Amino acid sequence: MLQARDGMFYLDDEPFQILSGAMHYFRTVPEQWEDRLQKLKALGLNTVETYVPWNLHEPKKGRFEFSGLADIEQFIQLVHELDLYIIIRPSPYICAEWEMGGLPSWLLKNPDIVLRSSDPVYLQHVEEYYDILLPKLRPFLYQHGGPVIAMQIENEYGAYGNDHPYLAFLKDQYAKHGLETFLFTSDGPEFIKQGSLPDVTTTLNFGSKVEEAFQQLEEMKPGSPKMVTEFWIGWFDYWTGEHHTRDAEDAAQVFKELMESNSSVNFYMFHGGTNFGFMNGANHYDIYYPTITSYDYDSLLTESGGVTDKYRAIKQTLQDYMDVPEDYQSKSTAKAYGTVKLKETVSLFDTLQHTSRRIEHVAPLSMEEIDQSYGYTLYRTKIDRQGDLNLKIDAIQDRGFVYINGSYVTTVYKNDEERVITLPFPNSINRLEILVENMGRANYGEHLSDRKGLIHNIWLGEQYFFHWEMYAIELECLPTDYGLSEDSRYPKFFRGTFDAPARRDTFVDAAGFIKGNIFINGFNLGRYWSTAGPQQRLYLPGPLLKEKHNELVILELEGTSTRQVQLEGEHLLG
Repeated sequence: MLQARDGMFYLDDEPFQILSGAMHYFRTVPEQWEDRLQKLKALGLNTVETYVPWNLHEPKKGRFEFSGLADIEQFIQLVHELDLYIIIRPSPYICAEWEMGGLPSWLLKNPDIVLRSSDPVYLQHVEEYYDILLPKLRPFLYQHGGPVIAMQIENEYGAYGNDHPYLAFLKDQYAKHGLETFLFTSDGPEFIKQGSLPDVTTTLNFGSKVEEAFQQLEEMKPGSPKMVTEFWIGWFDYWTGEHHTRDAEDAAQVFKELMESNSSVNFYMFHGGTNFGFMNGANHYDIYYPTITSYDYDSLLTESGGVTDKYRAIKQTLQDYMDVPEDYQSKSTAKAYGTVKLKETVSLFDTLQHTSRRIEHVAPLSMEEIDQSYGYTLYRTKIDRQGDLNLKIDAIQDRGFVYINGSYVTTVYKNDEERVITLPFPNSINRLEILVENMGRANYGEHLSDRKGLIHNIWLGEQYFFHWEMYAIELECLPTDYGLSEDSRYPKFFRGTFDAPARRDTFVDAAGFIKGNIFINGFNLGRYWSTAGPQQRLYLPGPLLKEKHNELVILELEGTSTRQVQLEGEHLLG
């Protein structure tokens, strides 16, 4: 098995340099895993690394998922068949710009839970999850003939807390399930003291300043093997921001420094993939920054799996140190399928019976309190006052569409500088509705307990109002009846069909639509926000298509100037 001694890694007592690339099985459809892994192998890498997102595998407490995008065992088996090694990072928390950093939102139903700590309530949930997950990994350990050579304890914990008994608990969980494999922690150089354990190898995450980073490691743990577990060669994007890129030659030059220092390396990311559905996370610093649907990351492969100039530059650098394989000839290609006309439409308000779950309570409840993880929640109550009333928007997380007596009034957003708005109530009895969009829970930092929906009762006209209806809209079911026409308000669903000969990758351009989600044959491709950018098209993997009669559905939140979309042959990320 993998060992660390004398400042080096050894595999079966032979010196071993880990040359790895990060690829998250849950961000690439299973039919395309092999294509991406073959390109990783053709680069000259010997290992693939992946996180394991808890919220994907236990979406509801006690309900576990290990199929489709969540089939981690199939992914590991494929890695093995391709004669690659794998590093598994099953920390309860993964960050990864993933919704709530991989923690399941149902944890927040308990208002007193202390995440990422030795809080017994939190640890019990972790242990019950690990009791299901970890036995699935044990047969794949290297000493059992499998490809798993290393596993991580937590993830960048030094940038969050200092509860070392919590880290020791996770280590003990691996021992409990017989996972006798190489263990490590990883942190930015400035956080290694808080995030490390004395008897576990410490590795680093950084994108540059190689010598300075390893000097900090040497000062804390002399004689440690050198490994950068996350060599950041690109970066992620957020709505309203610019598309991030990093020069290929710059990344290759830093990689050369790592090779000269005999460091092991994991490229973060080798292949980024896609935040399908509602699974994008967010960062919350001065303001809230929700991550876009694409996780292209300006990595070595594009979101759709294409080889980049950065890939070629890294391979050219690697040729100076070892023999590299021939390029892999991919069969993956993209196609422009043209115009899809969206001939049918229906208001979300007319579909609530089919698309939502209704709850009543004396006060509005957060998404987590009504056992809702993602999507939208409609809140409805009566306001028995007349006139202009001031509303504090602090309860609305993240974006709220406000309606009075069936008419749209305004939209509020958690980033709005104006924290109080004035709403007009014309009648003695009025109906107030607030449709709240969860745009992604924070995945990093101090705001990790990021509750969504109306997180407390609204303060309106200097008082509270009671007795609320709530409709949980997670869009696991889409409308089937587009003949309903009682309500004309947005949000609206639009539906059209198209054929896709050869089932090639394509890219959905929804120019003319503003903000919402796109579904293909019932699969949620993710969010678009055309007026915010930078992303302008959504990647549609070919395996999600059928030769004939594909159904494309858009949920448009705000409005549209068109009734059609284009399926293009190229991406547009900024």
